[in-house]
Amino acid sequence: MIGIIRSLWGYRGFVMGSVKREFQSKYSNSMLGAAWNVINPLSMIVVYTVIFSQVMKARLPGVDGGFSYSIYLCAGVLTWGLFTEIVGRAQNVFIENANLIKKLSFPRLTLPLIVVANAILNFVIVFALFLLFLILTGNFPGLAIVGIVPLLILQVAFAIGLGMALGVLNVFFRDVGQFFGIFLQFWFWFTPVVYTLSILPGRLKPFMMLNPMAPIIEGYHAIFLTHQLPIWESLALPSTISIVLCFLGFRLFRLHVGEMVDEL
Repeated sequence: MIGIIRSLWGYRGFVMGSVKREFQSKYSNSMLGAAWNVINPLSMIVVYTVIFSQVMKARLPGVDGGFSYSIYLCAGVLTWGLFTEIVGRAQNVFIENANLIKKLSFPRLTLPLIVVANAILNFVIVFALFLLFLILTGNFPGLAIVGIVPLLILQVAFAIGLGMALGVLNVFFRDVGQFFGIFLQFWFWFTPVVYTLSILPGRLKPFMMLNPMAPIIEGYHAIFLTHQLPIWESLALPSTISIVLCFLGFRLFRLHVGEMVDEL
């Protein structure tokens, strides 16, 4: 493991250069360039705020404030977006970089690392705007904001572990990527992103919390809505699953990295 970390550190220039090139190429033929990274999330926040807090007058039960449902939506949608970006890109990362893998000798683990770095960069830009919105509306969570650090670490670990496992399997069984794209749509609606758990029948709530993303998203909601730290005990299951998936993804990669070159 130490050797792998040293190898990845030795290629840090390759990782950072790849992240920079992808960020620049994304808007290379656009007049506004990187400004779209600000315009897109800003428009989403404005739409959610205007429609749900002003037009529909949406409120969350037990939570005061005209922006409560807008904050609930933004907190869930933005963090779910980070998860889906990492998993979605990681499951195709080896296929999309087939020519690079065949022609160059480099640590293949840098590819998932580049996926994570790009996703976090995009998330930081969007999340910074969300925090600015919270400050301007007087809804900044205060010291509870530190709770997002362990939540983000857990979420990224879960996403990259799942993404790497799917990425290796997708090389050998291309239906994996197609199936997971459909599965992800159902997963979204079985996660309390746009609705609250309180609207569900009591008998369904324990089953919903078996979804590892549910307590993670609920943790973000606790921070941004009630300005409280997450219930750490509820994160035991996703933490365990994240460790298992990271081990499984890494194990599959080590066992089949040589075979992947022939399959790509």
